[in-house]
Amino acid sequence: MEERLNQKEHTPFLRELQIEYLIHELKSPLSVIETGLRLLLDKRDNYGALSPVQEKTLLRALRNARKVRHILNDLLEIGRSEAGCFETCRFRPLEAMFEALYEAMETIPAAADEPLAGRKIGYEQLNGYGIYLNISDAVESIEMFQDEKKFRRIFGNLVRNALYHRRERVDIKVDRKEDRLVIDVTDDGPGVKPEHQKTIFSRYKQVDAKSKLNRPGHGLGLAGSLTLARLLGGNIELMSGKIKGATFRLMLPINREFPLKSRP
Repeated sequence: MEERLNQKEHTPFLRELQIEYLIHELKSPLSVIETGLRLLLDKRDNYGALSPVQEKTLLRALRNARKVRHILNDLLEIGRSEAGCFETCRFRPLEAMFEALYEAMETIPAAADEPLAGRKIGYEQLNGYGIYLNISDAVESIEMFQDEKKFRRIFGNLVRNALYHRRERVDIKVDRKEDRLVIDVTDDGPGVKPEHQKTIFSRYKQVDAKSKLNRPGHGLGLAGSLTLARLLGGNIELMSGKIKGATFRLMLPINREFPLKSRP
């Protein structure tokens, strides 16, 4: 009985080690694949010209490799959070959001052929990709005390979800309400029926993609984002019409106190 109890106490830590080992083993070959695809696309003088069909195929492969990388990073952050591991710091949320936004844009066809992470893109350029920002003056200069890495993962997932389901545009509204940062990510894609609104936050479950009124989900991204948001002291709410459009609202405390937790 004592051995079982000890094993149960160590389960979160062991699970985290298993997740980290799995991700480490998968990220290395994935990085090689991404680098190889990037070289074929960028170094055509060295590797040869590409036909339009070949270029399209390589870009599609690169986008999907990036999606796999995002999934692996999601798994890592969820595992660490559930094991009580947080890396808190002070940071400007708008800067973190822009970096996450550019990274999310690299998974869509319109931006896949140009790396955006680390670059400065103006509002008008974002509008060209169908992304529209509405940032309140109240958040222009604020700093957060949170886990920045997890914050970026949550916001990035919401943006990728909106980009995946939109018809033409994604609207991002950022505001402050008392001691919380509030971010609305809205797309003009198919709405979510009330009976499906809990399902899309369930891990590994997807809304039936056969109906035109339903939104096929990724099964992990939204569920993982909700898990991370709650572990950071916040929440995600869904506001959706039955036929058109969905808004995911992220609410997080600007200053979050995390209890110290040591590994066994």
